[in-house]
Amino acid sequence: MSTDSDSADTLVLYADYVCPFCYLGTRTLEQYRETREEPLEVDWRPFDLRRGKRNPDGTIDHDAEDGKDDEYFDQARENVRRLQERYDVEMTQELAIEVDSLPAQQASWYVSQAYPEQWAAFDEAIYAALWQDCRDIGEADVLTDLAADVGLPVDEVRSALDDSSLRSELEDLFQTAQQRRITGVPTFVVDGTAARGAVAPTQLAQLVESGGDANKR
Repeated sequence: MSTDSDSADTLVLYADYVCPFCYLGTRTLEQYRETREEPLEVDWRPFDLRRGKRNPDGTIDHDAEDGKDDEYFDQARENVRRLQERYDVEMTQELAIEVDSLPAQQASWYVSQAYPEQWAAFDEAIYAALWQDCRDIGEADVLTDLAADVGLPVDEVRSALDDSSLRSELEDLFQTAQQRRITGVPTFVVDGTAARGAVAPTQLAQLVESGGDANKR
């Protein structure tokens, strides 16, 4: 994870790897960062979109009612396709309904704390694995492969996936997000001002550089 710097602006990003709009949002964020002369630090905060469907053991109850029907998913696919074209982002799937991102978030949280300088590369690798290569980022072997690809210690990442204390830290982060009224992702926050959704690079520029409220998706 990027760390705060006296010479850099900081943007807080709430995101879940399994959210296609989060992937699109990271692409527009990168497009905006490329236009900046000064660095922009990103403070990542994990968010669990499936939290309301989780069993006590952490598994997902896919049969739990969440109000999302076929019409909802059809509209979501249409929105993903529209934003893909708008932002020129390559994706090989529009939704990943069956994928559980919790293991990826746990591994990523460990890396953000233990190897902050390598977190951004790992974060990028997870998104690319799911949305470009259609790999299941809920699988330990996939995550350790990605860790190896970016030069992280594989044994440590594998151990992190079984670390109950890390799981408790994630739960605390999810609860904090809820207390801060983060109800959907991606959510970008700068100095208390928030924009939700895969907003355009120009809207991110407005949010970061002037503190103005970017339009919400």
